[in-house]
Amino acid sequence: MKTTQILLTERPVGAPTAKTFRMAETELPALKDGEVLLRVIYLSLDPYMRGRMSDARSYAAPVEVGGMMGGGTVCEVIESKNPKHEVGSFVQSMSGWQSHAIADGKDLRKLDPADAPISTSVGVLGMPGLTAYVGLLDIGEPKEGETVVISAASGAVGSVVGQLAKIKGARAVGVAGSPEKVAFVRDELGFDACVSHRSPSLSADLAAACPKGADVYFENVGGATLDAVMPLMNPFGRMPVCGMISLYNATSMDEGPTRARMMRQILTDRLKVQGFIVTDRWNRFPDFIKEVGGYIREGKLKYRESITEGLENAPSAFIGLLQGENFGKQLVRVSPDPTRD
Repeated sequence: MKTTQILLTERPVGAPTAKTFRMAETELPALKDGEVLLRVIYLSLDPYMRGRMSDARSYAAPVEVGGMMGGGTVCEVIESKNPKHEVGSFVQSMSGWQSHAIADGKDLRKLDPADAPISTSVGVLGMPGLTAYVGLLDIGEPKEGETVVISAASGAVGSVVGQLAKIKGARAVGVAGSPEKVAFVRDELGFDACVSHRSPSLSADLAAACPKGADVYFENVGGATLDAVMPLMNPFGRMPVCGMISLYNATSMDEGPTRARMMRQILTDRLKVQGFIVTDRWNRFPDFIKEVGGYIREGKLKYRESITEGLENAPSAFIGLLQGENFGKQLVRVSPDPTRD
């Protein structure tokens, strides 16, 4: 069996380009006892992958130049020497940017298509959903009647944050990009308001949407959105810091308010600003699946997927993701999904 892989060819300076990646084909070894052969159906694309392309100090090791890009996947077991995983079953894995993979079966999450579409295991019922859940509830701690502001509100994480805030009795104010995304967040997801980060009057628009200020700001973006939110933060406000996508392709760090001015506000308003990495909080996964899975089954929480066809198009889809071209959770359908018509 051969697998087709997407490899990292260079460490990009600024935004990655098509030259940052290349496709390669390699032979897979024969299965050993306890192993399974997986056919990748969906590949999850996520902003954190940009950090893996850099060798700067971070919370995880970088992808080596010449190495395969890592990532979450949804797979079908097509050969098995592991009694816990039958041929024809579906699993969530970390197989990376490739068409087929061998796994030892230990870190595979079994999926039942009768419970939810298998694609959701790397989206609303996977890492992005858990990120939203623990970031908002464990760090943001929204209270009934408070105002929660969410950047990248139409994305895989932000869309869940805002809906959870509403379920918990808070006001949800989103920041998104295009008019279509703004309308989706407000009209389809049920946020109380949503403004565009592209607006020349972003600060005024956001202030109007938050007449009583902001008690929680779920940070996915940084940049101009952070600048607009900071003056609105109420005393004892909370800021879960999930990502800073506006800076992922930056070649310098001189954007935004000065560190001294921001730190002064954190001090005087007694703000809680806490970065978090979802892999530190996998112990919350059972609670998350039970609660958020229930909301989805009850129709209280909606999600949207953006699916690109073909592994060969993963690089362009990822580049587009960093530019905000996706709408909802970005997936690549690597091979057919037998659970969908």
